[in-house]
Amino acid sequence: MRYPIGFMMAQARHRAKMEKAGITRYPTVLMLEPLYTCNLACIGCSVERHTGKLKDRLSVETCLKAVDDCGAPIVNLCGGEPTLYPELKELIEGLFARDKYVILCTNALKLDTKVFGVIPPDPRLFIMIHLDGLRETHDYVCNRAGVFDKAVEMMKRAAELGYYVYINTTVYKETSVEEVEALCKLVDELKAQGILVSPGYEYESVERDIFLTREQIHEKFRQIRSFAGKYKVCATPIFLEFAAGLRELPCSPWSTVNYTPMGWKSPCYLIGERYIPDWETFWNTTNWEYWESRLDPRCQNCKMHSGFEHSAVTEAMKTLKGKLQLAAWSLK
Repeated sequence: MRYPIGFMMAQARHRAKMEKAGITRYPTVLMLEPLYTCNLACIGCSVERHTGKLKDRLSVETCLKAVDDCGAPIVNLCGGEPTLYPELKELIEGLFARDKYVILCTNALKLDTKVFGVIPPDPRLFIMIHLDGLRETHDYVCNRAGVFDKAVEMMKRAAELGYYVYINTTVYKETSVEEVEALCKLVDELKAQGILVSPGYEYESVERDIFLTREQIHEKFRQIRSFAGKYKVCATPIFLEFAAGLRELPCSPWSTVNYTPMGWKSPCYLIGERYIPDWETFWNTTNWEYWESRLDPRCQNCKMHSGFEHSAVTEAMKTLKGKLQLAAWSLK
């Protein structure tokens, strides 16, 4: 199967519960950033995500309140670098106690000291390792030599220890399609569970010209789509069609909400027009209809997985053909 059965059933139950209640907008994933501290300063990363101080991190209690407030079944621990969060074990245990699935999104540099032997493997814990290309490209994007080799070493160790392991690849100008396919093959070689591939988002605070234009996204993802079916690519078929410019989708910014050391980031994980301390104000005052429309200039080149995968699944569920295609993809 593309994902463990429990993970897929948790999402399906959540969607069914919302639909039964007549709710059309609801979070499916919480992007939880307990800290902005990071041990890398990747060239494609928004500046605040690698300049934060450890003393400004969120408490476990505050993190868990955000989890309870939004109600999403999946929590993506990101940042910053979550393995630097001193209370990581306590936080993950609190998430498991709430029956949440946890995606630990990491550069892998500290997995051997902060996770292995500290937080045991669990079917609800997925380790998502950031690899944006092969050695030369990834180390360039991370702005440090040796990061690729360390990440691959940690992937091997994680798989041997029994963790669920995934690769997260953001495609930049420097990322060749051949490298993306090589990473897909690496998933199989290392006996990992899959690879998530998404175009990079053009953060305003990033000075280097590393991001793809809309046309470049389409060109690269048409090639990626041509071989995606041979590998454990986690993006759904309709999302890949969207990334390849073969169909349009509205954004679902409310499906992947973001809680940070500065509060709830509005409107989405990528654009921070404002930061709001409490959930009710964030949820009820954000103009979701406007951001769904993608009329804002900052949305024009965005085809990030976080904003559109929910829309892709919703589109698939509208027809019998779409449902069968999604089911076949999930079971493959």
